[in-house]
Amino acid sequence: LACLGFCLDQRVRAHVGGQDKPFCSAWPGAVVPQGGHVTLWCHYRPGFNIFTLYKEDGVPVPELYKRVFWNSFLISPVTAAHAGTYRCRVFHPHSPTEWSAPSNPLVIMVTGLYEKPSLSAQPGPTVPTGENMTLSCSSRRSFDMYHLSREGEAHELRLPAVPSVNGTFQADFPLGPATHGGNYRCFGSLRDSPYEWSDPSDPLPVSITGNPSSSWPSPTEPSFKTGIVTHLPAVIRYSVATIFLTILLFFLHRCWCSDKKECCCNGP
Repeated sequence: LACLGFCLDQRVRAHVGGQDKPFCSAWPGAVVPQGGHVTLWCHYRPGFNIFTLYKEDGVPVPELYKRVFWNSFLISPVTAAHAGTYRCRVFHPHSPTEWSAPSNPLVIMVTGLYEKPSLSAQPGPTVPTGENMTLSCSSRRSFDMYHLSREGEAHELRLPAVPSVNGTFQADFPLGPATHGGNYRCFGSLRDSPYEWSDPSDPLPVSITGNPSSSWPSPTEPSFKTGIVTHLPAVIRYSVATIFLTILLFFLHRCWCSDKKECCCNGP
């Protein structure tokens, strides 16, 4: 039975990337306005609910220091000090260190720290399907990076800001042949504090005439995603496999311990 349980457990671990570690996610999302709130979750096996949370960069967060949490941790109100990269570890009594391996990195971006940039569309916010479109984010503030997001999407595009002839700092996001309408916003950030963003620009509604689709262009650079979206299928598979393993071991144990004449595993 022990061998069977070990083998099945190893197969379950393979479904979540081959490493026995938790993952960290943010709700309602990893982009949070200053003064708002966000809940950080540390996901692991059923029954493992105690975890510690730490911040890898930026300003230290005193409320995390030498503390343990149950299931989740609410940050409210969110300040600039909360922007940065987080990881969690789950209490694991059978581990040599009593803690699991570190989770995936979770990046929290805090918005509302600078004035908003402006967002415009060329040749305009309404174009026929297939026509090229460019969204331009600009500001008189010397931002180093701009981030473009579309309402309802879990990731963002980013481009470095460059000086323009009219005295602003601008980034032009080519969306290619237009097939993706929706409401767009952009944010600005500085090189020394990449996770502290400006207020969002005013929303720019983009309309595609003809037969628009909901596809989103490939990111210009790597994007940030919330862990819950990326890892949810793995968690479901892991939970189902764990439940199946528990039921199987229960019936094998009952069969092993019952009277041989009544044991379901023995023949007459």
